[in-house]
Amino acid sequence: MHIGLIGLGKMGAHMRERIRAAGHEVSGYSRTSPDRDVTSLVELVAALPTPRIVIVMVPAGAATAQTITDLGELLCLVELVAALPTPRIVIVMVPAGAATAQTITDLGELLSAGDLVVDGGNSKFTDDIVHARELKAKGIGFVDCGISGGVWGQENGYGLMCGGDDEHVKMVMPIFDALRPEGPRDEGFVHAGEVGSGHYVKMVHNGIEYGLMQAYAEGFELLLAKDSVKDVPGSFKAWTRGTVVRSWLLDLMVKALEEDHDLGQIRGYVNDSGEGRWTVEEGIAHAVPMPVITASLFARFSSRQDDSPQMKAVAALRNQFGGHAVTKAGESGVLTDH
Repeated sequence: MHIGLIGLGKMGAHMRERIRAAGHEVSGYSRTSPDRDVTSLVELVAALPTPRIVIVMVPAGAATAQTITDLGELLCLVELVAALPTPRIVIVMVPAGAATAQTITDLGELLSAGDLVVDGGNSKFTDDIVHARELKAKGIGFVDCGISGGVWGQENGYGLMCGGDDEHVKMVMPIFDALRPEGPRDEGFVHAGEVGSGHYVKMVHNGIEYGLMQAYAEGFELLLAKDSVKDVPGSFKAWTRGTVVRSWLLDLMVKALEEDHDLGQIRGYVNDSGEGRWTVEEGIAHAVPMPVITASLFARFSSRQDDSPQMKAVAALRNQFGGHAVTKAGESGVLTDH
């Protein structure tokens, strides 16, 4: 199979090599990468034999804005769709939200009954239902696919979680097989259920990831705080074999500590990409207690505050009811009680 791939950043470039290693040919295009195979979207379309499949995967920011502008003008997209034989398959990998919605809307105007759109980004599962309904009205199929693996996916393979009709998943299975890890299919790929279920499973996966990372992080800080522990990186490394807490995330923590033994080169400011919030919202909607994932999400919020307004309120209240000392603005805090 020969496909086109737009966007050769961290994820896109590694996906290209992973697909090539499986014996497929990939023509890659990027506005900025010197490693691109073609120099324009038009050249990309012209280079692809039939049946043509294009994966769109561009980084957030200016590159995405320019790509969406191009798609909005429809020039290159019209040429792409016109070049594809039926049934056409287009895999979309752009940032979740407005960019994905606009891309799918544009494709809906250009594709025909029997064609297929795959959303491989991090869209919210509720958006999938809207996109599927929009395309189904025109006879166009839709598959949502959560993809995990990050920058290590090229080497290790990507975990794939799909939702949609059986016939639509089967249409794109050769590419899914190229992207997933080697070994049994069911250990790196799942057709989870109806449209939206793939991104739902990926959402829960990311929520679990939040909790796991937070647990390792809390253990790291406690080890740093204990004077008698002299080798924190070594302690983490010792857990990588034979212990019940060993995992790939632990391996990555060891790697990070080997590069920066106390993480002193990093500021403790952590963003979130949305899936953790959605997981907590779903927990509330279904009355499922999720204290670990919720606390890990809130810990990220706390990391973004230089001086917490809520902790100011707590300090003021302690002073009011018990006369406890407060630290004045501009002064360094002193631990006086436990």
